[in-house]
Amino acid sequence: MSKGRVTKEHILSTAFDLASVNGLESLTIGALAKECGMSKSGLFAHFNSKDNLQVCVLEYANLTFTQRVIAPARAQTDISIEKKLTALMDNWLNWNHSFQGSCMFLDAWKDTPATPSETQVALKKTISTWINYLQIQIEKGVETKEFHQDLQPSQAVFELYGLYLSAHLFYSIRGEEASYQHFWCGVRRLLSQWKA
Repeated sequence: MSKGRVTKEHILSTAFDLASVNGLESLTIGALAKECGMSKSGLFAHFNSKDNLQVCVLEYANLTFTQRVIAPARAQTDISIEKKLTALMDNWLNWNHSFQGSCMFLDAWKDTPATPSETQVALKKTISTWINYLQIQIEKGVETKEFHQDLQPSQAVFELYGLYLSAHLFYSIRGEEASYQHFWCGVRRLLSQWKA
């Protein structure tokens, strides 16, 4: 790996850590340069703009999310769809809680202006990809008759995502334990309703 690539990986890792604590919108070239021990001009040469920096951090976060949330569940090949979804939900909630009940993908969200920024476009794509992945898993459960044939996968994933958003909120208000308990109570209830 080239020195430039190693430097950029270090910058993105540091930026990811900063954005995980303070939110993506707070990430600036100046603050990141200081944290990395670089000059603003040196760091700017890697990204050229704040938007490009944020998009690169989102891409890095997406890879990290895939490694932490999706890959471990995907590696379990001989399990039911229900168990795979349960593993995905567990990894997903742990992702949230690892950032003290925060989530970069949620915290970076804001009202989309008439002309969305590059960061907003990248963020929407990232979240859509995850929603689609969850929906595909539910569709497989319907196809294999693990879930009943009347189940609407789009509604099912909507309800799952709603539980995650509630867990995110409850972590901030009532703490990790309440967030965890309510989330799993809701997930178990949904999975029970979906079964044939």
